[in-house]
Amino acid sequence: MIRSAAVVNYAPEKNSVEIREINKPEIGEEDVLLEVANVGVCGSDLHQWTADHSWPVNYPVVLGHEFGGHIAEVGSRVKRWKEGDRVVSETAAIINPDSPMSRAGLYNLDPDRKGFGYGVNGAMTKYVRVPARCLHYVPDQLSFEQACLTEPCCVAYNAIVENSRIKPGDRVIVLGPGTIGILCAAVAKLCGADVAVVGLEADTHRLNIARQYGCEPIIGDATEWAKRKDGLGADFIIDAAGASITLKIALQLVRPNGHITKVGWGPQPLGFSLDPLVQKNVTLQGSFSHNWPIWEKVISLLASGNLDVKPIIGGVWPITEWHEAFEKMHKGEVVKSVLKPV
Repeated sequence: MIRSAAVVNYAPEKNSVEIREINKPEIGEEDVLLEVANVGVCGSDLHQWTADHSWPVNYPVVLGHEFGGHIAEVGSRVKRWKEGDRVVSETAAIINPDSPMSRAGLYNLDPDRKGFGYGVNGAMTKYVRVPARCLHYVPDQLSFEQACLTEPCCVAYNAIVENSRIKPGDRVIVLGPGTIGILCAAVAKLCGADVAVVGLEADTHRLNIARQYGCEPIIGDATEWAKRKDGLGADFIIDAAGASITLKIALQLVRPNGHITKVGWGPQPLGFSLDPLVQKNVTLQGSFSHNWPIWEKVISLLASGNLDVKPIIGGVWPITEWHEAFEKMHKGEVVKSVLKPV
C-alpha cells in the first residue's frame, strides 16, 4: 500500500493540525485519482488550524481545496478523462444531484454539499480522490503553481461579476487585503472599475501588492476616497475581511442605493443596527463559492495572462513545511502560500 505525507486537521481544538502518513485513496467508478502538483493554502485552512471557523468539519480530515495536478488513474465509467491529463478540481466533492439547486446548475448552493478539506479529504497530500465531474483542463502554458489558485479566483469572479455585476466606471472599495480581497480587486479592475483596497497598518505589504493590480491602497479610514467623487460614497463595497465588524464599515462607506457584497466569513455577532441599510436603500448580497461556467472563464483568464496571480504567491513550500507556510500567511507576511507534495 502506497502511503504519503498529509496535512491533517484531526480535532476541533486550536492547533490540531499535523503531518500524518495516509494510504493512497481508492477511487470509485466515476472518480479519478489525482496526483497533486500544487495546493494553495486558503484562509479557511488557517481558520480550521486556529479553530475560529464557523462550518462543520468531519475530523480527521486532510486539508486543502485549491489544487491541480495530473490524473494518475481513472474510474471504469469515466469517459472524458485519461491518465496524464493536466487538471484542476472544483471544491464540491459531494453534492445531491437531485436537489433543486444542483438541477439549476447552482450545486455550490446545494445544502448537502460537502467540500474538500472539511467534508472529505482534501489535497494537502500526494494523491486525492476526485469525482470526474469536478475536473477542468489546464492548458500547457499555465503552471500548476498558478493553476492551483483557480479556486480563489473563481470565488472573486463570482463575487464581482456574477453577484455584483460591476461595470466600467464604478467606484469600488474592497475591505480586507487577503487573497480573496486582492483577487476581487483585480477582477473589478478587469471590469473597468476604479478600485481602492483597505487594510490595517499591519497589512502594508499586502496593500502594496494590491497596488500592483492598479488599485489604490488605503490604511485605515477610506471615507475620503469613498466620497471623493460627489460626497455620497462608493458604488460598491466588497467585504472580503474575516470579521463581522467590517459590515458596519461597509454601511458607512456605501452610497445611497449602492451595493455591498459580503464574501468574507465572520462568525462574530454583529452587535450594531442595520438601520443604515434601510435608510440608504442598500442592496446586501452574499457570495459563496462558484460553479462550472465560472471555472471555465477563469481558466481562460489565467491562461491568457489577463488575470495574473503571480504577484500574490509568496512562496512554495514542501508539504512537510506546512507550518511555516501557514504562519507566514497568518502573520500577513505573504498573501498566498503554495504547498508541493513530497
